[in-house]
Amino acid sequence: MALWRLHVDVADQPGRLGALAAAVGGCGANIVSLHVVGEPAEDGAVTDELLVRLSPKLAVPALVEAVESAGFPVTVVVQADAQALADPVTAALALAHCVAVDPGSADRAVATMLRAELAEAGAPPTAYQAAHQTDVGVGARRVRLRRGWPFTATEISQAAALLELAGASDGDRASTRLGPPRVSVQLTDGAEVILRAATAADAPLVAALHARCSPHTRALRSLSTRPVLTAAVLQQLIGADGSTSVLAMTTDGGAAVGLANLVGTGPGTAEVALLVEDLWQGRGVGTALARKLVELARTDQLTEFTAVSRAGNGALTRVLRRAGLRPRGRLEGGALCVRAPLYPEEPSSSAPTEVSLA
Repeated sequence: MALWRLHVDVADQPGRLGALAAAVGGCGANIVSLHVVGEPAEDGAVTDELLVRLSPKLAVPALVEAVESAGFPVTVVVQADAQALADPVTAALALAHCVAVDPGSADRAVATMLRAELAEAGAPPTAYQAAHQTDVGVGARRVRLRRGWPFTATEISQAAALLELAGASDGDRASTRLGPPRVSVQLTDGAEVILRAATAADAPLVAALHARCSPHTRALRSLSTRPVLTAAVLQQLIGADGSTSVLAMTTDGGAAVGLANLVGTGPGTAEVALLVEDLWQGRGVGTALARKLVELARTDQLTEFTAVSRAGNGALTRVLRRAGLRPRGRLEGGALCVRAPLYPEEPSSSAPTEVSLA
């Protein structure tokens, strides 16, 4: 299923939104989200941005033709990725937090918020040379952005507000609030993430990460499949109870893409749990987080990891193996109970029956 971003002109008349939805649905497409972009025209007409999911059998030109035949001019047609599904308000708040802590991340944060890329002045032409480009900023602080569809006045004002927040932040004071040491890790596809300990200030980032994950991914982490976490669970995930929590962050600091938790369960043992955003799975984020937990656990003189997951969930055990461990497990009801010694252990004939997960 492909995601496409459409800008559609809608007249200010009763029933027009219903007619638009009928035209899209009649093609076999599904409207995932809809919101107004820009400002209303003098006659009250607005431009709506639709995020539409298409089946493989439906061609984009056929969808556009059906929408325009119903009386709705289509001004933008751009393919979108899974990041477009993120809640824009939650993402904007997380980016504002990052800019307040680290004003140097403002340019990247603005580009992330507007789903654009930075266009350096004087840079040679690229595949984006025909894309829409704009300069945003306040005073001497300017950022040049480009993307495949037009920027609206509302978006430009939002970007300016984010840059103004960066300018108002005290750089010296912000640098002392960067939190725990950070480690850069290169993933299997060449991208990078930053690993660092979670803090209480990271609650919005963790909440946004949970909201972006699919219900299936949340369920594998034994979290609620609903997109909104309770306050109590959110506090546990950021380690407010004294447990260990490690975040995998994008290099611009704008989003958390993975989370690892380690909760003590007894003398020398701790339960491990991992959550990686769907778009970042299969790229080594989980392995990097697991290796970091192993390092921290050995420093704290722990001897064994435990984990409880759904039966048939091979992702967790694969990650533990890649982190250098030899997990073993047994089924209890519908759950897979895993244990992974942090050091080689001697075989014992009296040990309970377990299945090697290697």
